[in-house]
This record gives sequence, C-alpha cells and structure tokens, in this order.
Amino acid sequence: MSSKCIGDHVELQRGTTYKSALLDLPGPYLLGLGSIARDGGFRQEKLRTYGGPSPDKLLVYPGDMFVSLKDVTQSGDLLGSVARVPPEVAVGRMTQDTVKLSFKTDIHRPFFYWVLRSPQYRQHCRSHATGTTNLGLSREDFFAFEIPELDADGEKIVDLLEAIEEKIELNRQTNQTLEQIAQAHFKSWFVNFEPTRAKIAAKEAGASPEEIERAAMCAISGKTPDQLVQLPPETQQNLKRTAALFPDALVDSELGEIPEGWHVSEIGKEVDVVGGGTPSTANTEFWEDGEHHWTTPKDMSNLTDKILLETDRKITDAGLKKISSGLLPRNTVLMSSRAPVGYLAIAKIPVAINQGYIAMKCEKILSPEYIVQWAESVMDEIKQRSSGTTFAEISKTNFRLIRTLVPNEKLVQAYTKEASSIYEKITSLLLENREIISIRDSLLPKLLSGSLAIGIDNE
Repeated sequence: MSSKCIGDHVELQRGTTYKSALLDLPGPYLLGLGSIARDGGFRQEKLRTYGGPSPDKLLVYPGDMFVSLKDVTQSGDLLGSVARVPPEVAVGRMTQDTVKLSFKTDIHRPFFYWVLRSPQYRQHCRSHATGTTNLGLSREDFFAFEIPELDADGEKIVDLLEAIEEKIELNRQTNQTLEQIAQAHFKSWFVNFEPTRAKIAAKEAGASPEEIERAAMCAISGKTPDQLVQLPPETQQNLKRTAALFPDALVDSELGEIPEGWHVSEIGKEVDVVGGGTPSTANTEFWEDGEHHWTTPKDMSNLTDKILLETDRKITDAGLKKISSGLLPRNTVLMSSRAPVGYLAIAKIPVAINQGYIAMKCEKILSPEYIVQWAESVMDEIKQRSSGTTFAEISKTNFRLIRTLVPNEKLVQAYTKEASSIYEKITSLLLENREIISIRDSLLPKLLSGSLAIGIDNE
C-alpha cells in the first residue's frame, strides 16, 4: 500500500493575533486553543465573536479543519490536535495559536480527519514536540506524518466513526437543551419570580382566585391559557400544586423585592462549605493504586455539562487522611475557586478535592440542583469577590458571606424533583457517550495499524 504525507495533501494558513477589546462584537467566532478538545475534536462552549479585521484567508466554514501546532502545557494534549468546524458555527476566524488546513488533493476528508485523531498520529506529535515551558510542533514534522491510502475496510471504519461522532454530538446537544431547561426554570422561579409576579398582576386586574392560580400556572409552564386546558389532567394538577406554593405578594429585603415568606441568608449558613488539599505527590503511599477519586479543576475544564463522573487521578486511604474535608459524598456541588474561578459541577461520585475548589455539601433545605444553578446565577458576584495578584481566587470566608435567597422548603422540593430528573437524564447520556467513546477509541488505531478486520462484515 503506498502512502503520502500530510504535506502532500494540505497547505497551512496560520492565524493572527487579535485585539481583546473587539471581542463579543459582531463578526466570526474566534477559534483559538480553547475551541479544540484534548487529542482532537471541536469544543463548543464559551465561543466568542470578534469584530476586528478578519481577512478571508483566516476564515473557516462548516466542515473545514484546523489544528494547533502548539500547547500551553507540557501534556501535549493539544499539540497537533485537529478540529472540524460544526454546522452551527457559520464562520470562524483563526488566531495566532491555530492553523487552517487548505486541501490540495481530493483525499477523503473524513478519513483524513480521523487519521489525525488516531493514537499513532497523536504519538507522532508528542514525540516531535519542542520547547520546555510550552510545546511546539514544526510545520515540517506535522507535514511528515504518513497518510495511507483508504481501502474498503478503512471506509467502513470511517463510516462507523462518523456515526459515533454524530451520536455523541446528538447526546451533547440534548444535554445542552436539558441544562438550559433547568437553568431557565430556576431563573423564572427564583430570580425573576415570574409565577409570583403573574399572581400579583392578575390580582391587581381584579381576577378571581381561579384566574390568579391559572396565571401562575401559565408562568410556570410557559403555556397560554388556551394551551393550558389542552394539557393532560395529571399535568394540570401538578401545575396547580406548584402554583399554590408561590405567594401573591412581594416584600422589601436587602436583596430588593422578594416573594413574601421567603428570607435572605448567607450561603455559608445554608450549605456546608469546605475546601481540599494535595498530599505530597512524591509520596507514593498517597497515590499508588489509589481507590478514591481525587479531583483538580483541570477535571472540570473540558466538561460540557455540570456533572462530574470521573477524575484523572485517584488517591489512597493514607492520602485521603491528609485532606481535612476527606471523601465528599455523591451530589456535592463543586466550584473551582481559582485559575479560573467558576467551573461548576455536581459530583455524581464520592470525591476528594484539591485546594483549587470550594465544595458545597447540601444537607439542609437547598438541594444540589438548586445550589448549582444558584451559583451560576450569582457568578458575577462570586468573581467580584475574588482577589489575587498572580491569579484570581475566592476564599471560603468571602464565599460563605454571599447573600442568598431561601424560598419555602416545599417549593425548593418541587424544583428539585424536576431538576433532579433532568440531571439524571444528563448523567445517563454522559454515561452512554462514555461507552460510545470507548468504542471509538478502540476503532481509531485500526485505521493505521493494518489490522482493520474487527468483526465488520466484509462483503
């Protein structure tokens, strides 16, 4: 089988620097290192537009590929990693850290993409890395990697990989929608007080008690009165029960107007706020054959959902004894407290944490599902309370003092019932994706190993 190199198929167009003052203005999405996942793939979260100069040669469109020839860490996870522009990114712009691939041949593009996701290619990139603080990959070394010809077995492998990628993306989009639903309901109920305001407006308009109740039901469900009566009787009864939990008046408080009967507290009085630590990494007794999950904020950096299911490292019983907070229970809410402040997740595994976290054990009225959305809603304040010269950090003391609204317990329970169901679905799809990714990773080496027969029907 004859082979050509990457350089036979593509040319490179490096991106250029940009002005941060022009971020978030109308323009293409800026595609830097943050838009490439570890070892390849596109990262959707936190994309920002750029309103500055964007020459055509720097622009990419759905289906186009771009790579990183550098890595700001020593891990090499991003070095040479490739990403494809997804359909929802109408146009993107390269930065000084990313390189656009322009094809010179008619090579099968999905095959080319998956070769650049293969472990053999990733090892090539790491083994040719240069630099001490940051890693770099020369143009020549990138071009030198060999791309074999695509045969019939390879086509089947590529078709499977494409189908897997599509399923992973579908699950990701579903989870994103579910998260948005949980967030929207929290904001409606506990930030904007829409059901309470609907009751007030109806009462001021002289509505009957039934009409006031129906106004709240509409606010809760997002339905019009005509749509409301078309819902199944059981759904209408559930909406009535929830509507009854909202008061029909607002009162003054130190946080402004809040629903009558709710009260203002400090978050440190409503959840148990704890930190973590890192036992000596030189002591193998603390780490070798560890059986307990131990996390740093790096584990959260690639999360697309607010669920933590796995960690890069595990710690032993001896190491666990060196951390004052010990092993935190399942459903603890984790927030990175520095570098950067604000990664959020509900731990769906018992986990120990390092000093880069603030953890919230929710054992009173406010549930994990409530708290993770509350923290998201006050993130601006959390970051404003951060300080530091090298990097921003919020202390547990400053965090505990943040004011929080405490609704009546039954209403929190109603939200929790709905939100926990949402997060169970998210967790289920994440676990499904983990299994699918395992299948994908078992297929990838076959593209280049010459051992493509893996039980696929060869007709």
